[in-house]
Amino acid sequence: MKYYLIAGERSGDFHAAHLMRELKLQDAEARFRCWGGDMMQAEGGELVHHYQDLAIMGFWEAATSILKFRGYLKECERDLLSYKPDVLILVDYAGFNLRVARFAKQHGIKVFYYISPKIWAWNQGRVEKVKARVDKMFLILPFEKEFYQGHGYEAEFIGNPTADAVAEFEPSPDFFLSNQLDPERPIIAVLPGSRKQEIEEMLHEMLAILPAFQEYQFVVAGVNNLDRNYYAHFERNGIRLVFDQTFDLLSHAKVALVTSGTATLETALFDVPQIVCYRTSAVSYAIGKMLIKVPYISLVNLIAGREVVKELIQHDFTARNLMDELKSLLTDEAYMARMKAGYAELRQKLGQQQAARKAAELMVRYLKA
Repeated sequence: MKYYLIAGERSGDFHAAHLMRELKLQDAEARFRCWGGDMMQAEGGELVHHYQDLAIMGFWEAATSILKFRGYLKECERDLLSYKPDVLILVDYAGFNLRVARFAKQHGIKVFYYISPKIWAWNQGRVEKVKARVDKMFLILPFEKEFYQGHGYEAEFIGNPTADAVAEFEPSPDFFLSNQLDPERPIIAVLPGSRKQEIEEMLHEMLAILPAFQEYQFVVAGVNNLDRNYYAHFERNGIRLVFDQTFDLLSHAKVALVTSGTATLETALFDVPQIVCYRTSAVSYAIGKMLIKVPYISLVNLIAGREVVKELIQHDFTARNLMDELKSLLTDEAYMARMKAGYAELRQKLGQQQAARKAAELMVRYLKA
């Protein structure tokens, strides 16, 4: 069968690639065309556009890029009709994907959604669009099933692919040596995100506190989808960069500074105490404050339903606050123990269910039916 997949960011590329791998095991004739990234391409996807072309952070930034998005949307619609897939598989990225879903539905193409967009956080009216445009929704967060049921839509909770990936991960034995890290000094992992826009907002502040923690080594998780030279102007004495080794880094870290996103969940699943950080433009933040319906921004707190990790958002995200919070995290054993107890609760809620495999089995079964 022919599959057309769309992922608009790095985490979507990661999860879609794992899904493609499982689909190939279920369907020996599987062929893939995609909007995504290097990982999807490595699994045999014929890449139309890289997610870097689509990466926009913030409400205002998205609004000012509307002409570019319309152009990509028209291109995607033409390509869908030309490729004639058996199914369109969408991965998160609601603003673009729900529009493509409408077009696909109008033209008789089945639509599956793997990893629900966060419509439960803001613009909950979009659930009506999901009901009208999406044939099957596959959920990776346990509270999402109740949300959709409350709106009269039955979706499948398949487990969490991030939990599966962390459980299956085996650390590299030469991580310290290959990255010229000091095995005697504890690591503070710095995860600033994967898009230039968010890295620009986050990384300078995260690294400004380094002089107060000289007994630790700050190690920044870089990503290879950005030019390595891009990171050069962030480098200072004592800062190390590792590329596409986030899991290895977390497996050795004592604590972590993390930009809000999937990385907060990854960090929790590695049992690493963390501070969640987030900042966007003033206009985007003001719009977000009006629209967002949930009390937290990190997946850790959202899944737990309470504050497990500290969130430093917008005006609270300062070097002083970051320094104070990090000192507390490193010196207050009771504080660290409470956070890790919250992590244990999180792991229990997520479980390990081989999410990508389960999704692939269900998708192929539905298509053949």
